[in-house]
Amino acid sequence: MKVHILIPVFNDWESSDQLISEIRSTFKKQPEVQLKIFIIDDCSTELPPASVKFSEGEITLVRLNRNVGHQRAIALGLSHINEHSPGDFVVIMDGDGEDKPSDIRQLLRQAGSEKGTIIFGNRQRRYEGLRFRLFYTLYKIIFRLMTAQKINFGNFCVIPFERVNNLVYVSDIWNHFSGGVIRSKIPYSSIPLDRGTRYFGTSKMNFFSLVIHGLSAIAVYTDILAVRILVSTFFLIAFSIAGIFTVSAIRFFTPFAIPGWASFVVLSFLILIFQAFLISLLLLFNVLNYRTQRHFIPALEYKNFISYIK
Repeated sequence: MKVHILIPVFNDWESSDQLISEIRSTFKKQPEVQLKIFIIDDCSTELPPASVKFSEGEITLVRLNRNVGHQRAIALGLSHINEHSPGDFVVIMDGDGEDKPSDIRQLLRQAGSEKGTIIFGNRQRRYEGLRFRLFYTLYKIIFRLMTAQKINFGNFCVIPFERVNNLVYVSDIWNHFSGGVIRSKIPYSSIPLDRGTRYFGTSKMNFFSLVIHGLSAIAVYTDILAVRILVSTFFLIAFSIAGIFTVSAIRFFTPFAIPGWASFVVLSFLILIFQAFLISLLLLFNVLNYRTQRHFIPALEYKNFISYIK
């Protein structure tokens, strides 16, 4: 069984070296598993220290010519693997140790029992601070409200190779990998896995990175989000019209009218209608523009981002 492991790295060489060592130890007693590790160097500004050794034949270093971020590095790495290194499964994992090598076997077993299905690791126990965990929970809630989809996993997954060729033609993985998988309609499932701890250093995912990450996930559903907001503005317009009729009825047919208040309330409702109409118009043009744009297809464009391979 040929298993490719894709690890995006930005300056975190010490951790990625430790990760590779643990991956080898995990599969040392499984000679039937042929490992090939792809390090996607996201244009790191630091050279690997002397202690880090990537010279072994099973490791391929793909250096990008510019920093594109974690999600896009995954899309580019998948595209390279799809064209140049066929196999049975591709594992995507972080290079800092938070995705545990010992969990790969469990993901592979599940992928073997669910043919043609991408298997994600659904992270259970987390070790970040309370603030981060609260905002991460808020991100999942907002994602569910805005897209009507549930997302409770990250990038750690096993992909059957026949699905890799499907994924690299999905433009949405360029912005957010797991969100793109959900949107693609490719079969996927998840299994509960505890999150590991970093080998070295501190996490680069801070509050602002989390906000950008969340917006990228929601951006995958731009058209659906726009339609949901559009429907909400129609409800707002209907509510405002109903409010105008109600205020007018109270003003002219009941003794409860206070001089001046009816015109003020009606004016407020008219402003709401005008604003809702402008929002609807803006969203309509944005959706039309989004639908007519040429989207980035990783499989067709990835070579432009590769500086060298060794």
